[in-house]
Amino acid sequence: MEEGQMESSKGNNDQSEPRDTYRIAYILHFFLGAGNLLPWNTLITAIDYYSYIYPNRHVEKVFSVAYMSSSVLVLVVMLSWGKWSNRFNLRFRMSLGFSLFVFSLMVTPTMDWTRHSNGTKVNSSVSYYMIVSSVVICGLADGLIAGSLIGSAGKLPKRYMQAIFAGTASSVCSNLLDKLPVMQQHYKHLQKVLPHSTPKFWKVARIIRWPALGVFMIYTVTLSIFPGFLAENIDSRFLRDWYPIMLITLYNISDLVGKSFTAIFVVQGIGKVTWGCIARLLFYPLFSVCLHGPKWLKSEVPVALLTVMLGLTNGYLTSCIMILAPKAVAAPEAEIAAIVMVVFLGIGLVAGSVLGWFWLI
Repeated sequence: MEEGQMESSKGNNDQSEPRDTYRIAYILHFFLGAGNLLPWNTLITAIDYYSYIYPNRHVEKVFSVAYMSSSVLVLVVMLSWGKWSNRFNLRFRMSLGFSLFVFSLMVTPTMDWTRHSNGTKVNSSVSYYMIVSSVVICGLADGLIAGSLIGSAGKLPKRYMQAIFAGTASSVCSNLLDKLPVMQQHYKHLQKVLPHSTPKFWKVARIIRWPALGVFMIYTVTLSIFPGFLAENIDSRFLRDWYPIMLITLYNISDLVGKSFTAIFVVQGIGKVTWGCIARLLFYPLFSVCLHGPKWLKSEVPVALLTVMLGLTNGYLTSCIMILAPKAVAAPEAEIAAIVMVVFLGIGLVAGSVLGWFWLI
């Protein structure tokens, strides 16, 4: 997989790093990564609410396709505009993205509040499509934030990329990031060493094609199983409606643990990580056995263990491959490399969301 070629480029990214006093820049990247994940986690955690309101619709699968497709659309637009970063700075893009998040997430509670306060009844189909539209807007915001934030982190030391993918908390700090002295020193250094010409997308994509395939495989597998299969295709007589909520919670906790573990240890070698990504295809037969196999395999414990493994591998492999890929190219190409990875991540999300429908068979 031309791992040696990628490793040879790594030296170009080495630089004397400014000191991150009190790790404030790391913490802010952590929170920004949290904000990028929080809206999607909010939607899938409330899936039982939406399923109750719209019992005849496959809400979790529709949400996945709508959200991921719109997110990828924005990433493609960002790549198509070669001078996107010069038109709108990072602060503007982040602020716009989080504003769209707030707007889209307010649609459901506003409709619910209006219906109960005025006693009016909104047509079920109309309200459903309004909510799906809000999910699309949420996905657009996700693509804007992810492309901007991860592209920016691709030019920085690897700990900031790890912080983004480990983030699970709040998201109110985007305007503070550029003000930190450590970030201003990083940007000042990059302005001196990086050429002003724009790296060619396909040249960079060709260099990191194997990591791009890896991140595509990660999210194709994950999104074809989570949340649709876990929320709709299995049930528990003991936990009942709490069963999908418990599984989604287990997945999110495991995903966090996996992404946080890269702060301690990162596998060296993109080839090894890519093969690990491909090996996740084994989750398909394993979950199929839980769906169609012996009765004891359909019980809560085997499904919960598989869900934990799905989350751990998703988190750890994602964090590893997103850390290593931008460092596998020359420093001027690091931002484009990070955005290429986000695009393939997004395509994997869409592919996984579409494949999730096959669990209906």
